Amino acid sequence: MDPALLREREAFRKKALATPSVEKKKKDESPYKDDSKKKSKSSSSSANAAPKLDASNYKTMAGSSSYRFGVLARIVRHMRARHQEGDDHPLSLDEILDETNQLDVGNKIKQWLQTEALQNNPKIECSLDGKYIFKPVFKIKDKKSLLRLLKQHDLKGLGGIFLEDVQESLPHCERALKNLAQEILYITRPTDKKKILFYNDKTANFDVDEEFVKLWRATAVDAMDDAKIEEYLEKQGIKSMQDHGPRKPVVPKRKKVSQKRRQFKKPRDNEHLADVLETYDDNTLTQKGVSIK
Repeated sequence: MDPALLREREAFRKKALATPSVEKKKKDESPYKDDSKKKSKSSSSSANAAPKLDASNYKTMAGSSSYRFGVLARIVRHMRARHQEGDDHPLSLDEILDETNQLDVGNKIKQWLQTEALQNNPKIECSLDGKYIFKPVFKIKDKKSLLRLLKQHDLKGLGGIFLEDVQESLPHCERALKNLAQEILYITRPTDKKKILFYNDKTANFDVDEEFVKLWRATAVDAMDDAKIEEYLEKQGIKSMQDHGPRKPVVPKRKKVSQKRRQFKKPRDNEHLADVLETYDDNTLTQKGVSIK
């Protein structure tokens, strides 16, 4: 090899080593790495944007429907307790939240309570000045109004009243029921064990012979329907029950439509003037050849 070329090659190498150079990396054009990077960035951004659940901000979150209805249920319970204690003056929303220790609720929940929840709740009544009061089942305030209500139900045949409705509606209910112990009858419903109050009408009391009481209690008709009871009574020669019980509706018979053609009668008006000829030229009437002006 030519020594001149070797010298030039050696000089070129020394010069290249002496000058610094920056190497540019080639971009990786694979689509999988870009997707993974985008997913990681989106997940990190969503994690930063989502609010953290802790004891300081969980009450101010407006999206929790269970928290909303929890606030409403607490308000209704407090208003019922106030009514049962005899406090019947209305309260504003801020006063209710203050008495229930819920002043830290958000503005959205306050707006929801004021415009929708308390307005449409069947247990809360809104006054004209924007205040709220408990709405009981019956408008009774003392034992006299309770006794009057029971009498009206008895006279109109409306039946009894649930004890729980009376306890909810009447302030200091236990004291009033204790004073009216001789005027009220308590019946326990066997289906759900709820107690029902009836008016004790003493004018309907009468003495029953013990023999009838024994026969009444000894006769069991639980497994018999009305048809079997009626059949048994007929066998015993008792027909006093035949006119009692639900009657079958009688379907009226339809009349047959006659297919004869209707004959239209001629009008009979002015038949007494049938032979009278009237002329309007000279205002003359002609009857049987005689003309009259």
